[in-house]
Order: sequence, then C-alpha cells, then structure tokens
Amino acid sequence: MNDRLTIGFLPLVDAALPILAQELGFAEEQGLTLEFIRDVSWASVLDRLLYGHSDLAHMLAPLAIATTLGRGRPAKPLAVPFVLGLNGNAVTMSLSLADKVVTGDGLGQPYPVGAKLKDEALARKAAGRKLRFGVVHRYSSHNYKLRYWLAECGIHPDADVEIVTIAPPFAADALGGGEVDAICVGEPWNSVAVERGAGRIVLVTAQIWRRGVEKVLATPAEKLTEKQDQVERLIRALHYAGRDFINPDHFDRNAAILARSEYLDGSGALIRRAISDHIMLRSATEPLHIPDFMFQYREAANFPWVSQAAWLYSQMLRWDDLPYDAQQQKQAEAVFRPDIYRMALAGLDAPMPSANSKVEGGVDGPLAVGASQGTLTLSSDPFFDGRAFDPDQMEQYLVSLPG
Repeated sequence: MNDRLTIGFLPLVDAALPILAQELGFAEEQGLTLEFIRDVSWASVLDRLLYGHSDLAHMLAPLAIATTLGRGRPAKPLAVPFVLGLNGNAVTMSLSLADKVVTGDGLGQPYPVGAKLKDEALARKAAGRKLRFGVVHRYSSHNYKLRYWLAECGIHPDADVEIVTIAPPFAADALGGGEVDAICVGEPWNSVAVERGAGRIVLVTAQIWRRGVEKVLATPAEKLTEKQDQVERLIRALHYAGRDFINPDHFDRNAAILARSEYLDGSGALIRRAISDHIMLRSATEPLHIPDFMFQYREAANFPWVSQAAWLYSQMLRWDDLPYDAQQQKQAEAVFRPDIYRMALAGLDAPMPSANSKVEGGVDGPLAVGASQGTLTLSSDPFFDGRAFDPDQMEQYLVSLPG
C-alpha cells in the first residue's frame, strides 16, 4: 500500500509539480499517493500546515522563513527541501495607469517605467489618493520584488504608495473593481485580469531578479524528521514532474490537468501560455514570448540554495525595519534544506551543485560551476539594478540599498 501525503496549495500554475507528480504517476512510482487541499489564501494554507491538516504545502518562500522566525505569530520551524519554481509573477496595472507609464506593445523596462510611475505616484500622493498595489501576502517574494523595484526607482513603498494584501484568486477582481491600481501576483491571475480587459501586464518579476526564488515545498521541521523517507521519495517524484513540465510535447496535456476543477479550475489556454512562457500583455493582442518567465527544472532550478533564503531574510529586515542579527540569519538560512535535496536525488540524473550557497545576482553567464553530481552551467541571474547579494556580507549589502 502506498504511503499517503497531504499537500496544501493555492490555485496557481506554480503548484504544478506536486499535481503532475500525482496525475502522471511519478508519485506512484515512488510508493506515494498524494492528496490535495485547495485553499484561497496563503494564511489558510499555512494554518492547515501548522495545525496538522496537511503534511506539506505549496508555500511562499518568505512565509516559510517568517513562520520559522516568529514574524506575526508564535515561531514554528519549517523546512524547505525543494523549490517549486523560480519567478512566474508579473506586475499588472489598470489600463489607465499602464498607459501613463509604458509605451508600445511590449513589456516595459524597470527603470523607464519606474521613472514615470514615480511622477504619477507623487502626484497622486499630493492629491491625497495614493496609488495602491495589491500583493498576495506581506511575506511574499511578490511583495519583496515589488518593493525592491519601487525603492530603486525612488518610490518609497510605505510612504509614497499603499501596498495591500489580496489573495491570488481575487487579485483580478480587485483590479477590475478599481480597489487597486496594480497587482503583483502569480499566473494565471495576471492573465485573467488581461483577458477581462481589466489590466495590462507591464513588467514580469524575472526583469527585477532573473532567477528569483518563488514558491517552495514546505513542511514543519519535526514532520520532516518523522517522514524523511516519504519526503525524499516525494522530491524524486517532483524532480521527474519538473522534467515533464518543461517538455513542449506535454504542454497541452499538462495545462489540461492543471485546469481541472479540483486544481486551478481555470482556462487551459491561459495556463498553457504560462507553462510555455507565452504571455498576453493586453487583451486581444498576440501572446509575447518571454524566455524564462516561469523557470523550472533546468540549471538546478529546484535546488534550495541557502543564499536565496538569506536574500529573503535581508528584505525582511529591510521592510520590517529590524536590526541585523547574525544568529537569525543562520536560522533563516537553515529553513532551506539542500542536504535533504541531495540525499533524495543522489545517483539520479539531477545535476547537483557542490556548494549550498552562492552570490545571488553574481552570474553573468553562462558559467560552469562546481558540481558534486553531473555537470552544471548557470545562466545570468541579475538583479535589474546590477547589485549582487553576498550572504556573507549582508550588513554591508543592507547599507547599500536605498532607504
């Protein structure tokens, strides 16, 4: 009899790998049966995980760290042995705002869009009605990447605009209803807003940080200890699901699976666009190919680099206005568990970096890096402002950032 694992998730394309692992038989090959609990908010996904309603969860990477450190609730150590994907989010603005900050039919560029947005934001602030941005959670990469971009462009995220929380399935509704002027959310919800004529995709988060960590597989640390064998088998199933996910011959089939009512309950066409990195920026236009929009599988994309966790912690300090704490940095980094990933995929066809940490944003690419298994070449991973993040120099990095 197969071992059963229950996984909480939100209806987002980057929940794909656990779903495909079950539906395509990769979980069964590992002696597992995966059961799913769909929620509408990240708070609910987290509550179910912490109170034992689920074994693991499709989770915001910063939220796993915040939960471990006790931000907003009693501390509960979580473990992240697998990254479910990089990027895949976008900044979608109301049509009226988008027309003011971007020209042409393609994506905007971070600095030119930011300069025009600053003028509009300051004018709106002076008029007593600040621009309002919707993000999916305070402790989300959406929030941190949006803030990173705004601050670099001279827009203070807490003084010049408002940033509010909206659950992903309601983000398009909020934009269409005029409750917010822009949203930063994962697919398919940007595309839903575009299809409805409620907004235009102006930027994708890969333009802010090309290889930015996004969702992760999270579980309570104590449960990882209890179920390590099952979790390692799950990681193997997810690895094979990731390989299938990037196969163009399977885009139609996989989009149809994810679109089913028990999963994303949405348009297979919109989901297929996200899987294939083809995104419609404005209603009734041709989808634009955005290479690496949703980055999966290749270049050890699913490896939980502790330097990714460290960058997220740096932004937590920055935007929660907290002092640097070397011990807490170690706690934050320890949430990501490359040791479990390595054990799970040892001897398989998974290139394995020899290091657990790297300088984020420091690869001009392509760059061959040390590998303990197979060979591994990384492509460029820049932040749009040209900064690199060395986790061993976090204090200096924080001082270098605009206030």
